[in-house]
Amino acid sequence: MIDHYDIVIIGSGAGGGTMFQALGATGRRVLLLERGDFLPREKQNWSPVAVWGEHRYRNGGPYLDRDGTPFSPKQHFYVGGNTKVYGAVLFRMRERDFGVVQHHGGVSPAWPLAYDDFEPWYTAAEHLYQVHGRHGEDPLDPWWSKDYPHPPISSEPRIQQLWDDLASRGLRPFSLPMGVLLDEASPNTSPCIRCDTCDGYPCLAKAKSDSQTICIEPALAQFPNVTLRTNARVVRLETDPTGGSISKVVVDRLGSREEYSADVVVLSAGAINSAALLLQSASEQHPNGLGNSSGVVGRNLMLHHNSALIAFSKIPNPTLFQKTLGINDFYYGDSRGDGDWEFPLGATQMLGKQDVSAFDGPDAADLARHAVEFWITTEDLPSPDNRVTVEADGRLRVSYSDTNAVAHQRLIDKWKSLLETMQCREEFFEAGHYAGGRNTIEGVSHQNGTVRFGTDPATSALDVNCKMHDLDNLYVVDSSFFCSSSAVNPTLTIIANALRVAEQIDLRM
Repeated sequence: MIDHYDIVIIGSGAGGGTMFQALGATGRRVLLLERGDFLPREKQNWSPVAVWGEHRYRNGGPYLDRDGTPFSPKQHFYVGGNTKVYGAVLFRMRERDFGVVQHHGGVSPAWPLAYDDFEPWYTAAEHLYQVHGRHGEDPLDPWWSKDYPHPPISSEPRIQQLWDDLASRGLRPFSLPMGVLLDEASPNTSPCIRCDTCDGYPCLAKAKSDSQTICIEPALAQFPNVTLRTNARVVRLETDPTGGSISKVVVDRLGSREEYSADVVVLSAGAINSAALLLQSASEQHPNGLGNSSGVVGRNLMLHHNSALIAFSKIPNPTLFQKTLGINDFYYGDSRGDGDWEFPLGATQMLGKQDVSAFDGPDAADLARHAVEFWITTEDLPSPDNRVTVEADGRLRVSYSDTNAVAHQRLIDKWKSLLETMQCREEFFEAGHYAGGRNTIEGVSHQNGTVRFGTDPATSALDVNCKMHDLDNLYVVDSSFFCSSSAVNPTLTIIANALRVAEQIDLRM
């Protein structure tokens, strides 16, 4: 017997978890299917050795790269998805990001909707996820209808000094928009304790604005009409005989087959796994993959060009919570002395503090004491050859080659030119993931673009409300719908879009 719900949501990350809360409030019967279980609360949540050395919480993959070589992705199948370990920086995309942008490496295409269409939902998302910040500090901030619900997080002395030094150079530092449950006015009762294990770690104090904490657990406590099933891996979506709508969601739950049906199915398994599930669900009516008459499903994968770069301060850096400062002066290029370069470069933000275990050699402790860590992001561009495919044995192949890489290196060089201004030594560290260096294909946390939305069914898989053109009752609400990646963290856009689409589903039903 098939269990029937009004809505079935697949995946509990930023998109699915937010949708669960929003649709749960409508009173309809909503089922959330999560492939993993709850991430355990344990001492290892805050252990750099466990998290980075042992990859304790990575439970996705292995995937294959373009050449067929297996790799272990930074993928987390838990209630809350990758928001359990994200850096909690919640940026709006810039207004220009929604239009055509010319880059050194090619063109970033326009979205079918503009920033104005997303602005109310960005505001709702910032308030739902309890974001700290101050609109207008960032020189590229788009217009806003309502300020953040919480003030910016204060910078510790060494980072405030860094802020002042950059400002003396004519740059415009700003407070990072952070999703953490921090009350600096009442530190004794604040859930967040400003620790040095936030960025990339699960939060043992449950003080990070992840979708489990913000949406899923409150919905389960408040709404009797919602249900969560963990360890529920969706293996196939089946259609009715016409191929026009989803009639069955097939689940492998701890080795047992379960089947569900719903008036509306919402897919939010992440850009890689959502595309893979659609491809795996090929049928006679959908021979190239479910909803893939356009041929774009799985293609145009974007991951951002991200680098973790570590400078070494000339004075000790005892900062604990370091993610309080961003620089966007080079987002669309540099008008101060780089006149031969007319293309965007990208964004810079502080990275979480690195533990001594990130460094080698007899000077490791000294390096850790003086380290100042930065995260550098440049937009990568959609390419149909960067794609997700499924092998005959069911393994996922993630084929990806760099686009727009020259701009990323130029941004790194720009950052290096500021070392003296930042009172840092000339040498810096650039080797290894998160402990410094280029974030390779293993770091798939900014994945997007594999099931793009648009107005033309010949060139997009989803309509502007993220419903599949080819199917009447299937929506996709993770970052798969992106047409371009911009150069800011994608999570707030995923959340805002989930709220936007939830309203459309509510109106439909």
